[in-house]
Amino acid sequence: MKVIDKIAKAESEGRFFYSFEYFPPKTPQGVQNLYDRMERMQRYGPEFIDVTWGAGGTSADLTTELVATAQSVYGLETMMHLTCTNMPVEKIDAALKAAKDCGCQNILALRGDPPKGQLNWESCANGFEHADDLVRYIRKQYGDYFCIAVAGYPEGHIDNPDKEDDLRRLKDKVDAGADVIVTQLFFDCDAFLTFVTRCREIGIKCPILPGVFPIQNYNGLKRVVSFSNNSVPQKIWDDLEPIKDDDAAVKEYGINLTIEFIKKFRQAGINGFHIYTFNLERSSRLILERLDLVPGTDSIKPLPWNPSLTSKRAKENVRPIFWKNRTKSYIQRTESWDDFPNGRWGDSRSPAFGELDGYGVSLKYPQKECLEMWGYPKSADDIALTFAKYCKGAVAGIPWSAQQLDAETEVIRQRLAGINLLGYLTINSQPAVNGAKSSHEIYGWGPKNGYVYQKAYLEFFVSPEKLDELTSKISKNPQVTYYAVNKQGDLRTNTQNDQPTAVTWGVFPGKEIIQPTIVESMAFMAWKDEAFELWGEWARIYDRESESAKVTLDIMNNWYLVNIVHNDFQDENGIWRLFDLEVDQIARKTKHLFDLIP
Repeated sequence: MKVIDKIAKAESEGRFFYSFEYFPPKTPQGVQNLYDRMERMQRYGPEFIDVTWGAGGTSADLTTELVATAQSVYGLETMMHLTCTNMPVEKIDAALKAAKDCGCQNILALRGDPPKGQLNWESCANGFEHADDLVRYIRKQYGDYFCIAVAGYPEGHIDNPDKEDDLRRLKDKVDAGADVIVTQLFFDCDAFLTFVTRCREIGIKCPILPGVFPIQNYNGLKRVVSFSNNSVPQKIWDDLEPIKDDDAAVKEYGINLTIEFIKKFRQAGINGFHIYTFNLERSSRLILERLDLVPGTDSIKPLPWNPSLTSKRAKENVRPIFWKNRTKSYIQRTESWDDFPNGRWGDSRSPAFGELDGYGVSLKYPQKECLEMWGYPKSADDIALTFAKYCKGAVAGIPWSAQQLDAETEVIRQRLAGINLLGYLTINSQPAVNGAKSSHEIYGWGPKNGYVYQKAYLEFFVSPEKLDELTSKISKNPQVTYYAVNKQGDLRTNTQNDQPTAVTWGVFPGKEIIQPTIVESMAFMAWKDEAFELWGEWARIYDRESESAKVTLDIMNNWYLVNIVHNDFQDENGIWRLFDLEVDQIARKTKHLFDLIP
């Protein structure tokens, strides 16, 4: 969706709105951290995010990857920066095509800064001289497909000492076809309001979003203002002087100053703002919370997972639960599909999944960090201890889930740690939920005034011997269904048909029942290849002949991947009765491990 249309909708509803800016990190781990942050910050309800573009396209591939992932995996409306610096028309064409191909409909068209090591800006051969040239070109090539934003400079552009001329150049960009103005960050709120007044006086009528930057530390502020020679009122320097060596106090000051600015915007009738996050989260979150701007569940979580914004996934409302913690992989392996599972009780089974070789499986942490987290296991018990520590929050991630457990698992965290120590290595789970309000802080999703439900679900690796014990218990409980498969593809199950089983569903006023999360055999068999291969990736961080590699590969080659559904969602403890979870029993069986968990 175009940002200008989202702004118009927010304005018509009398609703305040805001957006976040991110830049491409320099390291693979930084990219993964940014994805995790984007996912968390999606819950704060930004109208859109934008992603910067390195001078001359130095970060072009990563920028387009971030844009595509934000759109498809995290369901974030995204605006891609595009500059003229060192960008001949061929590169511009490639960038615009990449944006359109991934469903992005928003471009921030900029002249750009000089390349690194070059003092003055110069156009390149077969390139564009000014941002308005780029705007005209995009309009000529793509018509109204893109919403085009341009930059505004409340204090005037650093390369143009004539502020009136700078305003006329801004109007040229708008007249060339720009829909929205996003301003450079500033620290003089009155200067911004004067800038808006002057824009309106010369006939600029499009929305103007003020760019705000919550000050993080004193030296960082000095560095930021040096980029564009921003004016900082003396009062701000005076306020900061006594606390300049206390980063926590400076951050708090920056939060309160930004809140003060936003309140002034609102008083002036400006209902939106743009936060320069510098890839940080805390200050943005606190600003929105203190202004009571974080939206309710119905606005930001229409389904238990983030719907993709790519056009061909527009009707998708069912996904297998197996990729709950590896959404990006699911998106990649299904990107060639023309149709996606949807509907209430119809056939939700999936078309063929992309072959694993085509997408690759990798760990989300660098080798050094993996070794620090997972150590050098010499037995299955050592690995079980790592899994239990993850469940307790003492290990940051495991290969199947690079982020901490969801908040919904808090009520089962102790039990998850317990069954891991018993040899059931869990990689996915959800508790039973019997009619929680759709607005519930943890379990809620979907429209207002509805109720949501979940069947208890567990997914884990287990030895063949323990699987035999478990299936013997399951055979005596008609409420439990399971699938178990080893790396070789030998499937065991007690299900009577191949129909999907809904494990999450919602009931809402005026709507059909929605069942967005399922367990289904074909998807499980596709997932098992990926799940087992991650053991191989884990083993590769060790020497091939080491005990650590051998024990990891032994699990990969000989254990089973199992998923269990307890179909009585009113019995929240039913699934746990399959395991010997009495505290005394665990302590007796696993005392040598239990005492090692923080």
